[in-house]
This record gives sequence, C-alpha cells and structure tokens, in this order.
Amino acid sequence: MFGRKDDPIKLAKIAAGGAAKDAKRTSADRAVQLAEEADVKRRKDRVGRYLKKHMDGIVFGEFSAGYLNKSNTAEIMKGVPVPMRKEDRESFAGGAGMKPAHLIDNMAWVMGIDPQFRYTENYVAFLLKLFNPKICDAILKKGRGLATKKSFDEACIYFRATLCIKPTYLHGMYSYARVCRAMYMESTNAEYIGRFKAEAMDYFELLTEIHPRFSQAYYYLGYAYMNMGLYTKTELTWKEFLRRSQHPKDKKEIRTRLQQIEEPVEIEHGCNAVLAGRYEEGLDTLRPFLKSRFKTWWPLSYYVGVCYARTGKPERALANFKRVLTMNGSHLETMEELAALYAKARDEENETKYRKKIELIRKEVDRTD
Repeated sequence: MFGRKDDPIKLAKIAAGGAAKDAKRTSADRAVQLAEEADVKRRKDRVGRYLKKHMDGIVFGEFSAGYLNKSNTAEIMKGVPVPMRKEDRESFAGGAGMKPAHLIDNMAWVMGIDPQFRYTENYVAFLLKLFNPKICDAILKKGRGLATKKSFDEACIYFRATLCIKPTYLHGMYSYARVCRAMYMESTNAEYIGRFKAEAMDYFELLTEIHPRFSQAYYYLGYAYMNMGLYTKTELTWKEFLRRSQHPKDKKEIRTRLQQIEEPVEIEHGCNAVLAGRYEEGLDTLRPFLKSRFKTWWPLSYYVGVCYARTGKPERALANFKRVLTMNGSHLETMEELAALYAKARDEENETKYRKKIELIRKEVDRTD
C-alpha cells in the first residue's frame, strides 16, 4: 500500500529522531546559557561595590623574567601585575618571591573582590597551570572558615574567587548564595538588602538548574520565594526538595511549612485567576477568605473588588475598594477603580474626589523621587 518513501513507521521514527535531536540541542543550548549566567566574570555584578573597600592595602609587582621562564608561565603572566599584601613586599622585592599559599590567596582576593578585573583571566590561567585543579576546594575551605566566624565580606570574596576559576562549581555556588543570604539578613540598608537578596536568589535558582540533584538549593530557594509572597513557587520548590532530600529533620520542617502555606497558595491561585480575566473563578476562590485570618490583607479585598466590578456588581465592588483604603490609604489602583465606578454611575462629586487624591499622591511620589 505504501512505497518505501511513504512508510508511516519509518516516517514516525524519523520524526521521533528529529524531535529527540531538537530536544538534545535545546538542552545543550540551555546548559551553555546557564553556564554563562553563572559566570561571575561576565554577569552583572550587583554586590561588588560593597567589596571594593577590601582592595585597600593591595599593591602590585611583576614576576621576574627568570621566574616566568622557570615556571613556563611567560605567555600568561608577562607584563601582568601580581597582587601583594604588605607582608609580601619585602620578600618579593628581595628576590625571594612569595610563598605559593600567599600567591594563591592574593590572586583569589583580587578576583573575588572584582571578578571583572582586567587580569582575572590571567590569574585563573596561572593558578590552573601551576596548581592542582582542586585549588577551588582550598579557596572554598578558607571562605567557609571565615563564614563560620561571621566574617561575611571576606568569605564572600573567597567564594566569588572559586567561581572565577570554575563558574559552575557546586560548592562555590552554594556557599556564595548562602553568604549573600546571611549578609542581607544582617543589614538594615534597603538597597544593600535588595542587591544581596537578588544575588542569593539567582544562585539558588541556578543551582537547581545546573545541579538539579542538590536538594539544599530547593530548601533555601523555597524560603526566598516565600519571603517574596510567591507561594505557588514556594510550594513547587519545596515539594521538589522533599522528593530529593535525604535529611529527615529538614524534611519534617518543610512539611510543616507546606501546611502553613496551603491557604496563601489558594489565595494566590485566586489572584492569578483575576489577573487572567477569570473573574467568577477568582471570586469563588477569594471571597471565603474575607471571613478568615486573611481579612486584614488588603490585596484580598482589592482583587475581590475587581471581580465584583467586572461582573456587574458595583455596590459590592465599592464596599471592597473602600475597605482597601482603610488598610492602605494611598493605593492608587484602588482609587482608580473607585473613580471609574463613580464615573460610570455619573457621580461627579465622588469621581472628582478620587481623581484629585490620585493626582496629589502622584505629585508626592514624583517629588520624593
């Protein structure tokens, strides 16, 4: 019935093979993309500005021609400044050179402070050529020792140095994410907190993609999502943690947390339904929570108000929007909803009242910005 070229089984196999190749290609492309995202030498440096002060006291010299020839590193280090601390200057100037441990430490220090330093690639190539590739482990160990002593800046610098050498180094990524988390949790500066929080979250997310079997990344990423009010993401992340973790104590803790966020997850589903224009579904989900412990959470009343406004129940919408303003008196979106409802009802007095409030608040925001 079918010719050789039209054999449906053969065609199906060809199609399946093509799909598999496409999937493999997509997976490989994503792996490359992730490696690039994790590379501290190329990604936007959110937190380096807070570490630059630690360059004070670092001076630079150069290796002698004799040393470069002896170590066979002239191609890498000729004309490249070598970082030194005070204690290294005299021995270096006297020709004795630096101890290997000092050399590693100084290069790691400079790279960790500024991964995009002009000579970072030279330092990486030099360290990998002269020392065991497990050099990352030694630098990591020093960073962890400092983190234990709560010397978080210094620990952060060494963890970043390991990532200059090996951007997808699991323990370097994890330690860096953890120390960024510890640093923002100890701060009261809003910008500092925002930058370190974003950096920590990025690396926990990258860990789950680059090293998906590493369960602890899901543990901390879940907390990061929860603190941002992203309860559905929290739930999915922690369920993945439970699936992968072998730590009974942590698993017990996360099971308890999952029970605690069951209602917030349901509320978030309702809010997402409203945002997607499924107002009846959103109302059915959210309305019961107005009589729960979440009744004082103003976004709940806002989203319920939107549902009533979009389904032709203006009086109920007004009641919910006014409730929002008793809890958050400067919420512009609520005032805009109220002005629109009053305009539709031809109530010029109340429409004008809310339009004026909106204008005043916007002017105040512009003034403070």
